Amino acid sequence: MLRRIGGVFIVAIGVVLYLSGISLAATGDKLTLAFIPQENPEKLVGDVKRISAWLSERLGADVTGFVTVDHAAAVEALRNGDADISFMGALPFVLAEAEIGAQPLLAEVYRGSAFYTGRVFVRRDSGIETLAELKGSDIAFADPISESGYLYPLEAFVKAGLLTPERGTSSFFGRVYFAGGYQQALQAMAGGLVDAAAASQYGELLLTPQQQAEVTWIAESEPIPSHLVIARPGIDADLRSRFVEAMLSLNEPENQPLLAHVYSPDGYIAADTSAYDGVRAIARRYGLLD
Repeated sequence: MLRRIGGVFIVAIGVVLYLSGISLAATGDKLTLAFIPQENPEKLVGDVKRISAWLSERLGADVTGFVTVDHAAAVEALRNGDADISFMGALPFVLAEAEIGAQPLLAEVYRGSAFYTGRVFVRRDSGIETLAELKGSDIAFADPISESGYLYPLEAFVKAGLLTPERGTSSFFGRVYFAGGYQQALQAMAGGLVDAAAASQYGELLLTPQQQAEVTWIAESEPIPSHLVIARPGIDADLRSRFVEAMLSLNEPENQPLLAHVYSPDGYIAADTSAYDGVRAIARRYGLLD
């Protein structure tokens, strides 16, 4: 079981997934994909159907997908055999790697890089210009096991001397919310429900053009290795290889429009597990890994 990073939700989510009747582990030419809700889950449902249909045709296999409640649910789905492959961030990957031996397959590339940052966003009319000015304010994070939407922006507050991992967020903020994804956290901030939000540097692109003009960011994390695609141990090696080959073919010009249905990266590269050493280190520092 994962550490208490998701609290009781991890246990409850596992039950929900089990009861929902989601197809189990890959058998023969069947493959189940899990997608995290880093953007509007309703949009993702359509994206999942589109990319699953394309992969089914490309692989000559029965490929289905579903959107999880959060990152923790994606890890639990892999653990329980409710999913074979999952799209997720670097932090849940290193936790899944330690807990169940999850294997990295592919890393996303955005704007020519396999790294990105987390940022702390505020409304332009708030007058807030520094992290220190958020003392006592309400903040929305994306997910408790999101690297760019929680842990790395939180580390920015630690480096600024505003809080410590030991004392936690309650020592600095007013109220802390976990919105469920980048878009949800940013919408809460843009709508005035909270004073600040933490999300990927690309998260504001999930806002409307008007909202984008109304928000800004005041702090940025150190570089984070990009989101990736991982597999549970034990899935059919040939099917896994065919899946990787198919996903890499999305880099080809004729297939690039399909990238819009897998979180819109510029493309994919083979995952380098050593690139995530820094994520493992920060996870240990916060007590998430032994």
